[in-house]
Amino acid sequence: MTIRHVEIFVRVAECGKMNQVAKELYISQSSVSQAIAEIENEYQVRLFERLSRKLYLTAVGQGFLSYAKRFLTLDKDMRRYLEAAGEIRCLRIGATITVGTCVIGPIAAKVRRQENADVRIFVANTHLLEEKLLNGELDAALVEGRVTSPLLHVTRAIPDRLVLICGPGHPFFGREEVQVEELKGQALIVREQGSGTRAQLEELLNRRHIHGSIKWTCYNTEAIKNAVMAGEGVSLLSQRLIRNEVESGQLWVCGLQGFSGLRSFDVVYHKDKPMFPLLSGFIEACRRFGESGD
Repeated sequence: MTIRHVEIFVRVAECGKMNQVAKELYISQSSVSQAIAEIENEYQVRLFERLSRKLYLTAVGQGFLSYAKRFLTLDKDMRRYLEAAGEIRCLRIGATITVGTCVIGPIAAKVRRQENADVRIFVANTHLLEEKLLNGELDAALVEGRVTSPLLHVTRAIPDRLVLICGPGHPFFGREEVQVEELKGQALIVREQGSGTRAQLEELLNRRHIHGSIKWTCYNTEAIKNAVMAGEGVSLLSQRLIRNEVESGQLWVCGLQGFSGLRSFDVVYHKDKPMFPLLSGFIEACRRFGESGD
């Protein structure tokens, strides 16, 4: 069994059609079928059930798919490690939307300058970044949400704090502190599903058995701030995102009794990821940024 066999198997498992895989790989359908048959014959197993001209993974096939994906990811990492050792210096970093808005820019600039590297940034929510880390599409990510996969390593890097914000004219405006229970019935302006910030808000409300009224769902933190300033409702955001608006009086920060809002932006990477110099340099840059208090 070769790497090519494994690649063909994964493609077939993902799309379920040998003819489609053949077109994608510019080979004949018989070559695809032969590659699957060679694996099955070599190990005396059945990877697919062929029912009504459709392919379905067997239990063995499902187990093999998990190993095959990890194997191909490790193969990519191995090749990228050798490329990096050969002075091809590229780092692929993911950032959640909050992180991408307020901290990843100066960190990436520092790594580019100090390491003379090509740093590429992909901004999305925590859930999507986790998928890309597991698929080997990113080297590391800086996130504010919790990751769930045991295959990912998490290192705390930058302290942050979530705060409740409201706009002028809102009943909370000017109050130093409100009860969490007072959020019941309030119009909430929140991030999309998969966002770490939204997950932390929902966890807070669920602990107190409070059902919030979600009025806005936004992929963009600027949209959230503008909606709150316009009196559309309240929101929970990183204090790093609202400094200018608070200083100008456009937004007000209310304390939530019993909720500190303390959290961290964490560096996340695959446990099987080789620790090449650019990656360790990025982790150190994040740590130093956190220590600087910026």
